[in-house]
Amino acid sequence: MNHNFLVFLDYFLIIFHSLFTIFNIIGWIWRKTRKIHLITIAITAISWFVLGIWYGMGYCVCTDWHWQIRLKLGKPIMSNSYIQFLIKETTGVDINPNIIDSVVIVVFLVCVILSIGLFIRDITNKRAKQ
Repeated sequence: MNHNFLVFLDYFLIIFHSLFTIFNIIGWIWRKTRKIHLITIAITAISWFVLGIWYGMGYCVCTDWHWQIRLKLGKPIMSNSYIQFLIKETTGVDINPNIIDSVVIVVFLVCVILSIGLFIRDITNKRAKQ
């Protein structure tokens, strides 16, 4: 594969995966994005917990693809955690992966609860107005 294309994919995946992650964290906030947020959260949960049965809990398809591209570029993978990678890549700070994993799962669970709760509330309110 062309080196320039691999570099493009590396940057594309940093941007795409980061935006996907940010949307998973804040997508529940706006009523108009709650349905798509439930879908992105479900995709994340399926990757982490269903595919994780075969590939290891917390397995992420985007991370796996990104790591394959970075290996082809000769950039060593220093972490199993995409969030740890992002923090180290953008700030240079190396945080204990166990702390990052704990924070990630707590934030994920809070976002799932908020997303489902607000989605149900929206449906209930919509039916009550009819």
